[in-house]
Amino acid sequence: MTRNVIITGGGAGIGRATALAFAAQGDHVIIAERDATAGESVAKEIKASGGSAAAIRVDVTIPADLDRLAETAGRADVLVNNAGIFGIKPFFDIVADDFRRTYEVNVVSVFELTRRLAPQMPEGAAIVNISSRSIQGAMNYAHYIASKSAIVGLTRAMALELADRRIRVNAVSPGAIKTEMLASRPDTDFAGMLKHQPLGRLGEPEDIAASIVFLASPGASFITGQLLAVDGGRSLGGPYGF
Repeated sequence: MTRNVIITGGGAGIGRATALAFAAQGDHVIIAERDATAGESVAKEIKASGGSAAAIRVDVTIPADLDRLAETAGRADVLVNNAGIFGIKPFFDIVADDFRRTYEVNVVSVFELTRRLAPQMPEGAAIVNISSRSIQGAMNYAHYIASKSAIVGLTRAMALELADRRIRVNAVSPGAIKTEMLASRPDTDFAGMLKHQPLGRLGEPEDIAASIVFLASPGASFITGQLLAVDGGRSLGGPYGF
């Protein structure tokens, strides 16, 4: 049976790579994307290669959009909560509204969409949330780190809450991944990042997509409530003992 896979923020970067990966194995992919043009572009790319896909414009902070997505999707075999925002601000420049906006997109939307879709998910369904390696510690985006740390706790709670429905919930923690978002950041220093990468390279969106596809696969049927770090060993630390 063809699975229905819903991916929020599926129009670019990790979301796009994940959509292509699921489609390549025969799943029907629903790309939920605020940028309608980007979403349609990915759907067309999938169809051009013989896959099955649809795009729907969704702002994950708007309840009516989430309602429409749930109605349009019907059965949901896999949900990838990938949509998120990122902001760079020194600690003393961050204001409360930065936290509110970041949590609304990165955390609250995950709960709200899952709450709508879980009743439409069959036994054996899977949810994969996206956290971040930054939860290990980083400077200049405390509000973002707090939101991605919250995703870890929410994932564990959801895994327990949905276990009786036989729905598995896991999270992926990407490290430095070569996406448009990373390239556009004013603080991005690729040479500096490479110095802290034990495997000697930055990640590709496809690296994260592969981990998401695995966690949603039958091969991961006994895995739930876990955080999988996909960061090239970055979270292990560095070469120095201090």
